[in-house]
Amino acid sequence: MIVANKKIKLTPLNQIHKDLNAKLISFAGWEMPVQYTGVIDEHLAVRKSAGLFDVSHMGEIEVSGPKATDAVQDMTTNDASKLKDGHVQYTLLCYPDGGGVYDVLLYKFSNTKYMFCVNAANTEKDYIWIKEHVGHNVAVRNLSDFFGQIAIQGPLSQPILQNACNLDLSLIRYYHFKEGNIADANAIISRTGYTGEDGFEIYAPWDKTANIWHELMERGSKFGIKPVGLGARDTLRLEMGFPLYGNELNDATTPLEAGIDRFVKLNKRYFIGIDALKKQAQMGINKRIVGFEMIGAGIPRSHYKIFDKARLVGEITSGTLSPSLGKAIGMGYVKTELSSVGTKLDIEIRKKNITARIVKVPFYTRTVAQAAVNPS
Repeated sequence: MIVANKKIKLTPLNQIHKDLNAKLISFAGWEMPVQYTGVIDEHLAVRKSAGLFDVSHMGEIEVSGPKATDAVQDMTTNDASKLKDGHVQYTLLCYPDGGGVYDVLLYKFSNTKYMFCVNAANTEKDYIWIKEHVGHNVAVRNLSDFFGQIAIQGPLSQPILQNACNLDLSLIRYYHFKEGNIADANAIISRTGYTGEDGFEIYAPWDKTANIWHELMERGSKFGIKPVGLGARDTLRLEMGFPLYGNELNDATTPLEAGIDRFVKLNKRYFIGIDALKKQAQMGINKRIVGFEMIGAGIPRSHYKIFDKARLVGEITSGTLSPSLGKAIGMGYVKTELSSVGTKLDIEIRKKNITARIVKVPFYTRTVAQAAVNPS
């Protein structure tokens, strides 16, 4: 990890972003590219061909030892006992009150070795939390300074990466990973992503990450690959209804309220927060995350207020004008009794109440997108 000053950290690809004239911003303590040629251009490249993302700001935390499986099983809401070597699992770390510490990806290498991939904003918090709760005979290492991370996403990701990789990528199924070699660098190659498209996330030694980036950009040039910044990463995940910590997820919100209860296995023997979540499941929740599309003119943004007539009933967590669909969409929390699909509510945009309709998520599928481009 390179530190530009006491506050801002630089990824191993920082100079590449500058050479590409990317617009750089401070994000979670890192200097990161928010866009290169433009958010819409980059977004559509991922939907149509492929995009390359610098996600080296993400954190990696290793848990190892004879009791590693027991440790991750007791810390996470999903059922880690079902994982086989080479599997990846989406799961959560919760406080005893059921609030989320963070959603994470859990990688199983063996019964004695696991790795968490965590968000940059929470790396240190999650590392401390994990270290405090693993128990005896378990070692915890923060590997975030060792790994750089690149994501290649889009329908043409596999043929591009295949040309630079020694593995048969067709054998890596969704939410599985293998260790291989890319551009003469050993790497973890994971068929995962945050866009809703096929793709891979690549963990490689910090000093090898730039070589992999250059190799994939060269191999992907004939396929139309583009570098993609945080701006398009956000619009891509929002079209899929994927939650983001700090928006849909926070320490005071439970997984049941956030609509990710399918990753919470209340039939497990134990995990931190299980008692509180069982009680909430029995009592019912007061608020629920919903997706909506605007009927009136206006683009919803985070923290905009949601009204049922004149009554305040919720708040926007994320919103944008969808590049794929050409309509304004968003997510937010509303009172549970108003969370049914089809319900119309008002969103206050620039001191005017604009009507929106609750819809199913994900907003984006290839069928829906095609209909938006070629309406009947």
